[in-house]
Amino acid sequence: MPRSVNSVASRARRKKILKRTRGNFLSRRNVWTVAKNTYEKGLTYAYRDRKAKKREFRSLWIQRINAAARQYGLTYSQFIGRIAKQNIGLNRKVLADLAMNNPQAFEAIINSVK
Repeated sequence: MPRSVNSVASRARRKKILKRTRGNFLSRRNVWTVAKNTYEKGLTYAYRDRKAKKREFRSLWIQRINAAARQYGLTYSQFIGRIAKQNIGLNRKVLADLAMNNPQAFEAIINSVK
């Protein structure tokens, strides 16, 4: 009895990967093994960088808060320490946004913790 291969499913699987690697350079888009490796490596980077993104944004927020707090004579650690002591429930994301886009509100927070 001849060997049965499901070429329809195999071809569909390959086409799906090749479609997702469109836009890559040279053989990374149209040679099956290279495209497959590129695609899998891209998924690995995507998984890793979803975690790294959170760290990078927290770091950015801290830098922005520090820069804004220093304009009023406080360091970042002093400012965060005083906010924690006063039980002000604003996280770093909100504080950084206020520091960038609403300096009056940020100044009011600074004055309330001084």
